[in-house]
Amino acid sequence: MIPQATQRPRRRRRATAAGAALAALLLSGCTDEQLRGYLPGYNDGQVTNQTERITTMWVGSWSVLVIVGLIVWALTIWCAIAYRRRKDDTGYPIQLRYHVPLELMFTLLPVVMIMTLFYFTQRDVREIEHHVAEPDLTVNVVAKQWSWDFNYVEPDVHEPAGVQSFQTGQEGAAEALPVLYLPVGQTVEFQLDSRDVIHSFWVVDFLYKKDMFPGHTTSFQITPTREGVYAGKCAELCGEYHSDMLFNVHVVSQEEFDARMQELADQGNTGQLGVDLNRNEEDWSMRERYDEAHPRNAERTTTPAGEETDQ
Repeated sequence: MIPQATQRPRRRRRATAAGAALAALLLSGCTDEQLRGYLPGYNDGQVTNQTERITTMWVGSWSVLVIVGLIVWALTIWCAIAYRRRKDDTGYPIQLRYHVPLELMFTLLPVVMIMTLFYFTQRDVREIEHHVAEPDLTVNVVAKQWSWDFNYVEPDVHEPAGVQSFQTGQEGAAEALPVLYLPVGQTVEFQLDSRDVIHSFWVVDFLYKKDMFPGHTTSFQITPTREGVYAGKCAELCGEYHSDMLFNVHVVSQEEFDARMQELADQGNTGQLGVDLNRNEEDWSMRERYDEAHPRNAERTTTPAGEETDQ
């Protein structure tokens, strides 16, 4: 008969192998969305040159945090069970004033973890924020309550002035949003300005957003790597109709992009729509356009007592 002591290492190895096999099985059953940490993405390629890096940083950080959390909870529950008070216990348990090795571990381990996360974060952020000296295209984005203006700097043309969207649920509403065209495979620099309050430029599938400040230009660069139409929005609460501040990004081939630039020039959309334009001028009056789209809103009046009534 084999002694019990010699069987324990084998059991441990078997348990470890079984745990690894179970983990591999669980991971193999994960969907692509779960493997991306529920971030937006596609199975046929990355949307920009930075989305893979951002996804890896996100999933890696959360994986470490989940593992640490499970270990902490396991140790907490184990201590509560293993060192619980028994029926025959009397008096107080042994009191320890200090435990130097344990205290050193509690101090050094969090420091090592934080420094490790800091290293990988700053490494990735440095790459994400890197600017090349000569991008292929520069786009000046001007935010305003509550829409967007898009200027293509080098071709010196612009998209038609953005008008606030009214997502009423009716078919075709999304097609009326402001549109930005980008050529696939070309490095694009975004120069971001605001006419009024703080906004934030966010293309959801790009996994990146940047704040926009009145009187201060911010910028970032990306290279779109997948053709398609991507939703954009303002990610900073900017007033009453913040939720209507939407736009679409069309990533197209270089030929389609050049054709769009020529089309804008032929339409007379030359020059740039600057930050000096007054958002309250008739062409940019969001309140008037909202009242036109929602007649009942224009009919609402306020009584002297401050109570709203419908006429």
